Amino acid sequence: MDIYLVGGAVRDKLLDLPVREKDWVVVGASPQAMLDQGYKQVGKGFPVFLHPETGEEYALARTERKTGPGYKGFAFHASPDVTLEQDLERRDLTINAIAETTDGTLIDPYHGQQDLKLGLLRHVSPAFAEDPVRVLRVARFAAQFSKFGLKVAHETNALMREMVNNGEVDHLVAERVWSELAKALVTDSPQKFFTVLRGCGALAVLFPEVDHDYGEHGEAHNRQSLPAALEALKTTVAHNNDPQVRFAVLISSLGTDLDEDTRSSQAETLCKRFRIPNDYARLALAAIRLAHCARSATPEGTLKLMESGGAFKNTGLWQQLLSVYTATRIIDQGRAGELMALAEKAGSVNAAQLEDQSLRGPAIGDAIRTLRLQLIDSAGSK
Repeated sequence: MDIYLVGGAVRDKLLDLPVREKDWVVVGASPQAMLDQGYKQVGKGFPVFLHPETGEEYALARTERKTGPGYKGFAFHASPDVTLEQDLERRDLTINAIAETTDGTLIDPYHGQQDLKLGLLRHVSPAFAEDPVRVLRVARFAAQFSKFGLKVAHETNALMREMVNNGEVDHLVAERVWSELAKALVTDSPQKFFTVLRGCGALAVLFPEVDHDYGEHGEAHNRQSLPAALEALKTTVAHNNDPQVRFAVLISSLGTDLDEDTRSSQAETLCKRFRIPNDYARLALAAIRLAHCARSATPEGTLKLMESGGAFKNTGLWQQLLSVYTATRIIDQGRAGELMALAEKAGSVNAAQLEDQSLRGPAIGDAIRTLRLQLIDSAGSK
């Protein structure tokens, strides 16, 4: 039995990045041999085991065979005679197909180290085309490793485009798309996730709302330019690392040529299509629907922004919303500070401050709202 460290852990060590998770491949062992040594099998019939002490994943070396469309259509073969090279060949990119022995020796049959130096995200073999999730992973890696200058190799992009044309991307399920997008949102260059998908034709299939922002003549434009929504996302990265804010900036910046109702409707459609978590969707939709209130100079508009934006009941949402509006330049930092302070004062207004203590039911809420309007109006007239 030979054990090797593989995949992202080896790649990240070569890039001098912290290694957060370690994956191991075991060559020359059977499932029973793993169980006999105290490893716990993950699921039935799948050759992945958890180390009895560290809990890290140890997978038996295996080969895979395509049996149907999509990312679930695979049959695998794991046995002691499967070699390390055969196991590495089934991996997506050469930079993820490097193994390390227990003494630190690197085994790199597909030249991943060379591609790291060349700055290339290159597929290991034609089998790459069998799994549509790999299109998303390449896009995410482009975002994640942008600072290292890693770009998609021409031949890999051509293969990805072929996969799109063959309808493989149509089989991606919502959870996998969101999983890769969520990872891309926390990178230094989340806009690269979308530009890579655009480059292979997958953007129009998966995110037609974003593709729309390129316009009908997008191909004729400077390839270095970005549509407004992606430019806004790119700019936000320097000021805010909250993935919910980044997502809301992207979504609320889409379709500026459309009316508010249409933009809200398409945002809802996108969020439902990929089953976007509620906290992400709520912020993005609020950013669209309340933008006219954020631009308003009237006490009524400001109060509605506070009421609907969570200023009095969900301060976390309120702070995020103001961050979205500063990122999209609907308001500046000075105005955001004013709104924060004003919301705190307005939120402190309560029934005890009412002159008429005989009020009951909804009348109390109306009176409190009137006091808040007066406070906001008074602050605006100073």
